[in-house]
Amino acid sequence: MSTSPPLPSNAAAVTGQARTIDAARARSLPVDRLLLRAFLRAAGRPPLRCILPDGEAVYVGDGEPVGDVRFADRATLYHVLRAPEIGFGEGYTDGRIEIDGDLTEVVAAAYQPVATWVERLVFRARRPRRNSHRGARHNIHRHYDLGNAFYRLWLDARMLYTCAYYPTPDATLEEAQVAKMHHVCRKLALRPGERVVEAGCGWGTLALHMARHYGVHVRAFNISREQIAFARAQAARAGLAAQVEFIEDDYRNVSGTYDCFMSVGMLEHVGPDHYRELGAVIDRCLPAHGRGLIHSIGRGRPARLNAWVEKHIFPGAYPPTLRQMMEIFEPFRFAVHDVENLRLHYERTAAEWLARFERHAGAVRAMFDERFVRAWRLYLAGTTVAFRLGLLQLFQVVFGRDRFNGGPWTRAHVYTDAGR
Repeated sequence: MSTSPPLPSNAAAVTGQARTIDAARARSLPVDRLLLRAFLRAAGRPPLRCILPDGEAVYVGDGEPVGDVRFADRATLYHVLRAPEIGFGEGYTDGRIEIDGDLTEVVAAAYQPVATWVERLVFRARRPRRNSHRGARHNIHRHYDLGNAFYRLWLDARMLYTCAYYPTPDATLEEAQVAKMHHVCRKLALRPGERVVEAGCGWGTLALHMARHYGVHVRAFNISREQIAFARAQAARAGLAAQVEFIEDDYRNVSGTYDCFMSVGMLEHVGPDHYRELGAVIDRCLPAHGRGLIHSIGRGRPARLNAWVEKHIFPGAYPPTLRQMMEIFEPFRFAVHDVENLRLHYERTAAEWLARFERHAGAVRAMFDERFVRAWRLYLAGTTVAFRLGLLQLFQVVFGRDRFNGGPWTRAHVYTDAGR
């Protein structure tokens, strides 16, 4: 038996009124076209055709458009005009913006060179969420504790969620992730019996790799409960639990003395306000012969993370410049020994993640919902574009005490099997 309330006697009139309101919302006004044209000109005349709610097209670019951006209603259009990053991200996620064309190419086309004053006005700076002890745990939980089953769908078999290193053009993602682990281990010239502390260990694969292939003892810190549980289970299955200790705790609570400090993909979640704090942790952990490596997403010049990504995907994240990273080293008399930028390796990594995500979009939808699928599709497409266009960089910085003279004489050890 139906439990729906009876329709009012004026149902037809109410329905007609609703349709009239919907039609009014869909109708574009001359001011909409004027504002959109001005916005597109200020944004560098991207080769994108914008379709207003009533179907009218606005295009100010040259040549053929890369794709169409369709707005379902005026409210969504004005949200994009007021706050482009947030407005586009939320509009696409909610299905109020549809894309005709390849999403990655459309996002790439949207990033045209613009005057500095326009960039500052349109992409206004924001403070990322705080990474205090409590704030960091909340921020990490929002992203990394979505469930191991979700990440297993589209990461490589070893569950590595950082930039891979492609030693050859035809390397697979699995091969490139293993190559990345050897790459960072060789840079630190790890030797059997040494003690390594890893800050931010993900699902534990790098820590186990260091122990298995380089004979070191590792203490690995992470505040993601799901990742730590997975890592401990991995260590037990591999018979390495006595050699690798996984600790569910904040990097600020690291104690003890180690030969090497390793951090791959964690600095992005620290925030510039805490760089000296991180430097102090490293300072108390490394002896005179100690050395370290920090692998991090970065910037060529200071800028906040994309506003939509920071709000909905990576709360609290901040990609630093190399100059900002020096706040970790300079106050504690650390010297930088080597810097490498793997930006294009990350573009390829993210593109592979996106392709795998798309192949499993149905399974992701069953786990979450359509909004989640659209959000992560946009995030992975945007990440690919950001590294392609140089909006983001990927830095690997090797450092040690300023008076330490015991490092390798050349970089040959990075590209051989020595010490493996």
